[in-house]
Amino acid sequence: MRLVFVGTPEVALPALDALAASGHELVGVVTRPDAPAGRGRKLVASPVGLRGEELGVPVLKPGHPRDPEFQATLRDLRPDACPVVAYGALLPQSALDIPEHGWINLHFSILPAWRGAAPVQHSIWAGDELTGASTFRIVKELDAGPVFGVMTERIRPTDTAGDLLDRLAHGGAELLVQTMHGIADGSLAARDQSGEGVSFAPKILVDHARIDWQEPAAGLDRQIRACTPGPGAWSTWEGERFKLGPVSIVRGRERLEPGVLEVTKNAVFVGTGTDPVELGAVKAHGRKQMPAADWARGTTVPAGARLGD
Repeated sequence: MRLVFVGTPEVALPALDALAASGHELVGVVTRPDAPAGRGRKLVASPVGLRGEELGVPVLKPGHPRDPEFQATLRDLRPDACPVVAYGALLPQSALDIPEHGWINLHFSILPAWRGAAPVQHSIWAGDELTGASTFRIVKELDAGPVFGVMTERIRPTDTAGDLLDRLAHGGAELLVQTMHGIADGSLAARDQSGEGVSFAPKILVDHARIDWQEPAAGLDRQIRACTPGPGAWSTWEGERFKLGPVSIVRGRERLEPGVLEVTKNAVFVGTGTDPVELGAVKAHGRKQMPAADWARGTTVPAGARLGD
């Protein structure tokens, strides 16, 4: 089939590379416009845009996919299907109607669970043991289109959102290729999603990532891992934001009051609503990320001091 790949961030690259090597004809790439980045705020192409240029195919960067000029160019490319991974813009029906087989999205959950922008983060935060990826035809309703295929992936006890998303991106790339093969040879038909088990995964904002030390340790562990690497879990220290990497729950140790710090020679513990946790990497205001014990050695931590005050 003639394919136009649609995506933006780095997580979409395994799928783009797999489709480029799949035997289908990659005739173009659609991505978000160049965006300012770095200290100089210079305009930088997206990872998908850069890879499209490396592959030598036309790269389209519409301000919005409803733009008539973009849609005319897409029609000229005559795609049979548009595989999509993390594009980042809503698609109007006029664009969805262009390829014969539609726009086929790779979504990182087992639909209909966790429809929305942050399925991986929400699956970890909720304590799910199993997740996966689904390919489905995009329709107007959010992530509600008929499903072509599913893969599963077990969530490991120490997985961060970054760890899990990396595995799903690579496993999902093969799922997307197999979906394109099945559509091309007519062996694969999409099935409507169940109306039961629907859940939603809206984008996790910085405010959502603030730690409430009154919560149980297990829930805080999941929250921190779900927010790693982005937007990054945080509390406060001396009135400034204090960023936290994944923690370890310490069972059997004497309980501490929520938020209270206990510093030993080689570790820093914090009280929660249940068991204490041992801090991993931290980043205090104006300082580099470092192990919590190194931070404590360079900081005066009075007895009874708390995070989050």
